[in-house]
Amino acid sequence: MTVVLRMIGRRLLTLIPLLLGIVLFVFTVMQFSSTDPAVAVFSDAPVSPDQLAQFRHEHGLDQPFIVKYFAFLGMIVTGHLGKSLATGQDVTTLIATALPLTLQLTFLGLIIAIVISFTLGTISAVFRDRWPDQTIRVLTLGGVAAPSFWVALLLVQWFSINIPIFPSSRYVNPNDSIYGWLMTMTLPALALALPLSAQMTRIVRTSMVEELDRDYVRTARGGGLPPFVVVGRNVMRNALINPLNVLGLRIGYLLGGAVVIEQMFNLPGMGQLMIEAVKNNEPAIVQGVVLTIALGFVVINLIVDILSMLANPRLRTSH
Repeated sequence: MTVVLRMIGRRLLTLIPLLLGIVLFVFTVMQFSSTDPAVAVFSDAPVSPDQLAQFRHEHGLDQPFIVKYFAFLGMIVTGHLGKSLATGQDVTTLIATALPLTLQLTFLGLIIAIVISFTLGTISAVFRDRWPDQTIRVLTLGGVAAPSFWVALLLVQWFSINIPIFPSSRYVNPNDSIYGWLMTMTLPALALALPLSAQMTRIVRTSMVEELDRDYVRTARGGGLPPFVVVGRNVMRNALINPLNVLGLRIGYLLGGAVVIEQMFNLPGMGQLMIEAVKNNEPAIVQGVVLTIALGFVVINLIVDILSMLANPRLRTSH
């Protein structure tokens, strides 16, 4: 337990400069945008240069870069991410409204990916070099090469247009209808999960094959233990440590991929919020969304590291 706490402490210390760097990068990109936020806010209304100057002064847009950066850092420390220039809404409130949908999509996609990859990866390893293995390897090769947005287009074409089973451009809150929520989230979750499933299937297969070739497996089989006991009780527990580490990295990318998928399926999540903020040149919203996703990525990897250490005693002793 002491080793785990020490590792958590080190990770939390590295989290601070990492997040500062992310904030600095995003803040710099938004500040050097060619579009003036004041002009973007009043794009549909005729305003004088004096009114634009007053708006910039009221919102601190005319301050030097370094002053604005440290002011933004100060707001982050107090839990305040700024306000929308156009509507005056608090960015924290906007993110709190959009984030649950993104988390729902990410979690549902992750569950689908885990079930598919661990099932197919285990089957492929157990039937190594036979027709089930060859079939799965061909399918996963195609899945690895397919980006999630292309998979989304195919799913919409097949299951929303050709065979109209699932809706493709609306969202039902689970509080209103669980069935409606599942119907509206199935295609986005599949589009998110299938490419990840293909990648993870190959990783699970490789790890399982390496474990099946170890001496203790041959000893257990020679002792008369049934194959499902050997695989389920011994092999799988040891073989899944490496896929678990890889999955931790992939979850972060899954969270980022949800941003693209949401836009394609018109889901009011973090992706739609960020795209609209970029189009309207809302720096506070963009910075808040990116910072939230980055923080989620880091926290997820920290959790996966802790789970890996708890599952593998060798990692605990190495720290």
